[in-house]
Amino acid sequence: MSETLIKARNLSVGFRIGSGFFGKSILKAVDHVSVDIEKGSFFGLVGESGSGKTTLGRALLKAVPITGGTAHYMDGEVDYDLTTLAGAELKDYRKRAQLIFQDPYAALSPRMTVRDIIAEPLEVMGLTKTREETDARVREIAAKCRLNLEHLRRFPHAFSGGQRQRISIARALVSGPQFIVADESVAALDVSIQADVLNLLKQIQRDLKITFLFISHDLSVVAHTCDHVAVMYLGRLVESAPTRQLFAAPRHPYTKALFSAIPSLDPDDRGRAQKLQGEIPSPTNQPSGCKFHTRCPYAIDRCKKDEPELVNPGDGHEVACHRWAELLAEETA
Repeated sequence: MSETLIKARNLSVGFRIGSGFFGKSILKAVDHVSVDIEKGSFFGLVGESGSGKTTLGRALLKAVPITGGTAHYMDGEVDYDLTTLAGAELKDYRKRAQLIFQDPYAALSPRMTVRDIIAEPLEVMGLTKTREETDARVREIAAKCRLNLEHLRRFPHAFSGGQRQRISIARALVSGPQFIVADESVAALDVSIQADVLNLLKQIQRDLKITFLFISHDLSVVAHTCDHVAVMYLGRLVESAPTRQLFAAPRHPYTKALFSAIPSLDPDDRGRAQKLQGEIPSPTNQPSGCKFHTRCPYAIDRCKKDEPELVNPGDGHEVACHRWAELLAEETA
């Protein structure tokens, strides 16, 4: 049986915003999210901008405060409660969980050589004792990321976007993490370079048995890369399933609308995209009931009053929709 590395239950992240006579309001960036990320998997997280994907990833890295629910990291050696993690345990968790940033141009210091950028986590965390030991580890990781010794002597401005992202990946890997959050890590790259970086990440996953949380808005990239995909809308998970199962038969109306917008080379598929009415509601003024009912063409009165829970009918395909079974029956009839 597969092991769970990250286990979150009813995880919430809220931020106090605004001021004045009426006081501060709460922005619910992540709202009661429950998710299991299996050890060694490539877990995809998709959704529109503002759906809470990045905040969830940072919460699992203990980079933003968790305001509700629970989250645990369990790699076989330690079991950390991320809601209370602090002190020496938090410092140790930083070695085990790392982040690959979206923008390879802004993520690297222009004043440091590539060698110093990759070596910095080792020096800050005290993972090596001598410069020779540090250099050996840097060269080992650089080779895995297809960087040679000449590259280590240069500064970031001398590299292309794809090469810079490989430097960022090497910096994330050098501490020997078990869990990496890749936040839109190929979004800023050309398509051909995207393929090269994605193949590198998959190779690293296989060779080092690292677990990835891959955050993206590009569904074609997610379909190619991920083993399991979860869909977020307005801070909530609305659907979660193995990749092939989800793309073959999405069950939530929001997921279906997202998938219908994937560009196709088939001219017969023109016009099949489902246009969603209206805009995504404000996180500070969320609708009652199902968060998606203001844009859903299948919404009924129950959807406006009762918020659906994420349920698993027994096939590993979780969905949060009151009418999913009814709509599925109509499609297959």
